[in-house]
Amino acid sequence: MIKKSVIFVCCFIGLPGIAPAATCSRINLTRCLDSACAINISSNPSARCQYCGTADAGTAPTNLRSVNTASSKNTISARDLKSAPTDPGERYAWATEKCLSIVANCTTDDVNEAYDPLIEKSCTAAGLAMDMASLQKKSATNNKNATQCTNEITVCITADNKCGTDYSKCTDNTTFDGFFATCATDATGCTNFITNARKTIDDTRKNLINATASNLNNIIASHVRRRLDTVKSINAGCKNDTDFNKCVETVCKNNTTDNCASDKTIATNLCEFHKTACTHIKNLSEQEIQKELDDLMDEARKELNL
Repeated sequence: MIKKSVIFVCCFIGLPGIAPAATCSRINLTRCLDSACAINISSNPSARCQYCGTADAGTAPTNLRSVNTASSKNTISARDLKSAPTDPGERYAWATEKCLSIVANCTTDDVNEAYDPLIEKSCTAAGLAMDMASLQKKSATNNKNATQCTNEITVCITADNKCGTDYSKCTDNTTFDGFFATCATDATGCTNFITNARKTIDDTRKNLINATASNLNNIIASHVRRRLDTVKSINAGCKNDTDFNKCVETVCKNNTTDNCASDKTIATNLCEFHKTACTHIKNLSEQEIQKELDDLMDEARKELNL
């Protein structure tokens, strides 16, 4: 055993070209990768994950100083960092290539074993930060009051693709209920105010619809009244040829010197259209005329869903 050892030592001494394999300084390797992946790590624990991990961790801050190092010997220069990719995966690959050329005797295995765990810890920190942001947002929405919730749902439900500002697309309750359910679901943090919001919005809807119906009823009634008066006037003019005789009288007075004393033929021919018109008009009583117009009004209301 001793002899073998002596021979081994002698042989080793006799071969000065053989030396122990050089090792990778993972401390320097980490420092180098940090210069690209750990910018402002002291104030942003998520930095390694954001810069060289995953885009899911959020956008990394820009225009910030690189991590402080005691020496720039084993770091990527600020000049080279200007051309570093912004995509986290591409940036990590780029930084790996740069650092393997800066720190001697290191391999990609060294990078994986030394730096992957640091990125994983950073991503855990990023996940916690995102959870906190979500909780803060949820807390903010829970601070909404009844007025804010009612306004938010109103804006949603009066959109053109829902009820419309005048609620003309929600005259029936079923349509309104469907749109309200959708808008109430989208209004986060309003659970405690949904009932009151629905009552307020529904009251507004009904008031607008009733006001619209009232205005339309007035318009329809006005047209019906004018039509009724017109028909009554025509019937009165046709009775006993009243309008025809008035026409003949006017023509004779304005167009003859003797007021048609010698001949009414021309005046009669000119006014014959009154008799022709009256033969096409049904002579109805006022009650019959009113009934027909009431029927027309009912049909109009049905067309307008009033």
